[in-house]
Amino acid sequence: MRRLSLFLGLGLLTGCAGGHPGKYIVFFTQNSVQIDAPAQTVISQAAQRAVAHHATVRVEGYAAASHDLSADELLAIDRAKIVARQLAVDGVDAARIRQQPRGPVNNEDGALASRRVEIVVGGN
Repeated sequence: MRRLSLFLGLGLLTGCAGGHPGKYIVFFTQNSVQIDAPAQTVISQAAQRAVAHHATVRVEGYAAASHDLSADELLAIDRAKIVARQLAVDGVDAARIRQQPRGPVNNEDGALASRRVEIVVGGN
């Protein structure tokens, strides 16, 4: 089951990077806000698109719902902040970045979906 979730997540990542250039998904490990190399690549691609099109960017953070909902909400906020900060480092004007934490979710399709940040470039 864990492998299936991983493959579905990688499929989402590949689909977002190739088929829908306005939406990018960054995945985190459980209870983490660390940006790994694949996440950095996705953020850089989103930043390049935003800079090239002078677009606004919406950053939506998610976390799984567990026994401590306030901690889960803070995790979602921190994930959105860290991605927004990296977008700014990669050249996106901070005034064009809007953070929108989604907080704890328990109706997502698997744990991987709740450990993500979605970056939407343009269309806001």
